[in-house]
Parts: sequence; C-alpha cells; structure tokens
Amino acid sequence: MTDISYKHAGVDIDEADRAVAEIRKMARATFTRGVLTDIGSFGACFQMPKMRKPVLISSVDGVGTKLKVAFATGVHSTVGEDLVNHCVNDIAVQGATPLFFLDYFAVGKLDARVAASVVSGMARGCTNNGCALIGGETAEMPGLYADGEYDLAGTIVGAAEKDEIITGAGIGARDVLLGLPSNGLHTNGYSLARKVLFEVGGYNPSSRLPELEGPLGSELLKVHRSYLRAIQALRKADVLKGAAHITGGGITDNTPRMLPTGLAAIIDTSAWQVPAIFEVMRGIGNIPEDDWRRTFNLGIGMIVAVAETDAPRALRLLRRLGEAPVAVGAVANRKRGGARVVYR
Repeated sequence: MTDISYKHAGVDIDEADRAVAEIRKMARATFTRGVLTDIGSFGACFQMPKMRKPVLISSVDGVGTKLKVAFATGVHSTVGEDLVNHCVNDIAVQGATPLFFLDYFAVGKLDARVAASVVSGMARGCTNNGCALIGGETAEMPGLYADGEYDLAGTIVGAAEKDEIITGAGIGARDVLLGLPSNGLHTNGYSLARKVLFEVGGYNPSSRLPELEGPLGSELLKVHRSYLRAIQALRKADVLKGAAHITGGGITDNTPRMLPTGLAAIIDTSAWQVPAIFEVMRGIGNIPEDDWRRTFNLGIGMIVAVAETDAPRALRLLRRLGEAPVAVGAVANRKRGGARVVYR
C-alpha cells in the first residue's frame, strides 16, 4: 500500500512554513509598544494603553468579490491594505484609536509568494494607521477554493474613553454634512461592478475605457482609503458630532446610522462630481437610480456631521490635512419615522 502524506492530500506544510516566515517579518515591523507576544503564539497578547475608562471597539469584515479582480490581474499587494483600512474606518467613526489587527487568509493551495504579497498590504495598512498586525490564521483547504483563489477577512480592535465615544446623539437640525472623497469603489459593489463591466460590457481588466485614466483593472483595485487622521483631527478640534463610513448600502443606508431618530440627511447630489467609473457602470448596465445609490459610494467615502457654525473651521482643518472636503448637505427634522436620507 502506498504511503499517503498530508502533501498527497493537498496540504504542503513546507510551503506553509515558508509563508509564515515571510509573514512573521512583515508583522513584526508593525509591532507597537502594546504587543507582548510574537507571531506564532497560540494567542496574541496586547497590553491596553493607560486610559481612565477604556472601552474596546471592534469590527470584522472582508474584501468581498474585489478579490476576483486581484485574481484576474495577479495583483495581490493591495487587497490587504483594503481590508485594514475598511476595518479601521468602521471603528474610527465611533472614536476608537486602532490598537491591533488579526487576519484570516484561506486558500485551496498555498503559494507562499502570494500569501506574502497579501500580507504586505495588511502590514502597510497597519503601519499607516498606527496599529499592530499581531496574529491571524493561514488556512490551506484543498477542494474548498478554486486554483489560484483565496478568501480574506480581518478583525480590528481599538479603544476609546467611555465618555468620548462618538454616538451621533448630539446631531441636530441644521447641522452640516461634509463629504470626504473616496478612491473609487473601495471594497463594495464589486459583484454588480463585475457583472456590468465584464459580463454585460464585455471588458476585461486590461481594457482601457476613454473615460478612465488607466486600465480597468487598475481602476477597480484602487485602495480603500483610511479616514482615521481626518476623524481624529476633527475630534481633537471638538467639532465632530457624528460620522458615517460609506460602505455597502451607499450614502442612502449608511448616513442614517449616525443620525438620531426623527432626523433626515438632505443630500445635495449636485454638490460633487461623481467619478467616471460610476457613471460608466450606470450607462453600461442601465442601473436603476436607487440601486446605483445603494450599491456604490459614488465618490464619497466618509460623511461627517458638524455644527453649522463649525463648518468653516472644519473645512479649513480638513484641507490642511490634504483632504478635499465638500459640503454635501444638511440635517433636518422629520415629522415622524426613523432617520433617513433625502436626495435633492
């Protein structure tokens, strides 16, 4: 009888060891003072910073079908940064300072080079956001994923003082809504984007459309922006009343998440120019207006609420940070019902 090893079953332990060796070096480069354990421990230990009444704030997410574009282009160095920035934004809107990040990388057949490329993006994202990549899981599962494909998810943990958590409770009528530009689709709407561009439009990642600056694949792989510095600066200046990360659901579904009941966000759709990629997709797919607005961010990746009197100062502060903020609307009272968005 022939001996059957783990490698015969599709799992290459030596390749996994090579991947972990590369990952360990990149992860160590992100370590902050709070990290107490090395990569490879059964559990990662992190010492909380000194705070009066600390509250841990966490979020978990994935990159979604944007990964399909990475597979098609062979570019794997950006999706990890997408993942970190998305997760950081989700806790930044509640006032959290990111502390550490954990990833989950699952693949049918492990390629150490690809795994290292993916993790390089995560390490870059962690470094840029001041948090540590302290652990994760690299899982090789033959038969579960198609050749050359993988899945990627991550968890961010941050902290905030209990009395400094951003809840949006103080938002009121006449407050101003400022939008911060996105960098393309970020990590949402790729199932519709791929359907429209690749199936209906017949394009591929190498296609060059006259409306876009580079190849379609490059446009679709633009990195999800982090808004941490902008949120922290507004908070430090004591002008931030609420913030909404514009992800799945678009402005329509995400803006109400920061509003108290009985308020509406009145959005002026003429206040900013929607980037070409979104208009291209709407034209090719004849996407209904409501679907278009609830699927994509349409060029606005973060919306913040400030008092009307604080708006000029907030705009100046954001511009000094290199942002290009735009007043996208205002808050108004509703006679009845929950918070919602009204487009004008």
